[in-house]
Amino acid sequence: MPRTRRFLAAGIAALSLVSLAACSRAENTDAAAANTATDKGPAEELRLGYFPNVTHAGALIGLEQGFFAKELGGTKLTPTKFNDGPTEVSAFLGGSLDAGFIGSGPAINAFAKSNGEAVRLVSGATSGGAQLVVAEGINTPQDLKGKTVVTPQLGNTQDVALKKWLSDNGLKDQVTVTNRENAQTLDAFKKGELQAAWLPEPWSSRLVLEGGAKVLLDEKTLWPDGKFPTTTLIVRTQYLKEHPATIEALLRGLGQANAFAQSNTAEAKKAVNTQLEKLTGKPLAAATIDRAFTSISLDTDPLAATYPQLAEDQVTAGIAQSAVKLDGFFDLTALNKVNKAAGKPEFSADGK
Repeated sequence: MPRTRRFLAAGIAALSLVSLAACSRAENTDAAAANTATDKGPAEELRLGYFPNVTHAGALIGLEQGFFAKELGGTKLTPTKFNDGPTEVSAFLGGSLDAGFIGSGPAINAFAKSNGEAVRLVSGATSGGAQLVVAEGINTPQDLKGKTVVTPQLGNTQDVALKKWLSDNGLKDQVTVTNRENAQTLDAFKKGELQAAWLPEPWSSRLVLEGGAKVLLDEKTLWPDGKFPTTTLIVRTQYLKEHPATIEALLRGLGQANAFAQSNTAEAKKAVNTQLEKLTGKPLAAATIDRAFTSISLDTDPLAATYPQLAEDQVTAGIAQSAVKLDGFFDLTALNKVNKAAGKPEFSADGK
């Protein structure tokens, strides 16, 4: 190897070690701080993550209608848009995000990567809203043999669900799974370059209504009572311990957003679409958002009983070598306090 290449390789390796060490130090520092954190009252700022997806409708409604801001009072709300779970997880582990709406898979990953220290799941947000959509001519799971199926991101909630389903149907090594941004998937499907995708709303609806796809499987059919956590709410452990009142305020706002969606569905859809236009530059067609809303359920129930299975699914999907131990993953104290005050059901970490 020429000397310049040796030096370059050595330099890259050194930088990688420095980066890994810095990340490790940051996580260790956060873990130590979380262990010694005490209640400091309402926070000065809440940095909140979310996605521009209909499956994050509670977050979008809460922002657009001002429910979060009202409940937070003097706490500054700083919303931050993310397009995928792994990037949001990195923000949590790097300490640049306080709370965030995120898929169940990345939520588990954030907990696992920090050895159970960095984050806590404090509430559910959305159940449902994910479908396997396919081109004409694909009518059974076996029709996918030799074909390519797309998911939004390696290791994200839909990616794990697809790979688990393929394994259950004896198709693990007979179907190619690739990852693309949702907008790219829609374009490729329209051009006939793709024939199948497992996507969250509104993208599954867009492929059906704009790309001529059909639903081969709604993920609801794979879960008891059709309920599974598509979107959840996690919080940095240190932040939760130092500012429980702020998280309670956030949860009150989320509860109001969910109630608004139930009692004012048309206005809720409008609120979501307004946010999506702000975030992406273009609103959804009325038919798309109408269809998307039929497949989601907004509820703070964390559906805790599903998480042991979700952790096992990551192993089946090849995302993890062993199932994550979820002891300490849930902290439903704030949620139960808010629910009790509102006369609503309380939840337990075992889902019973």
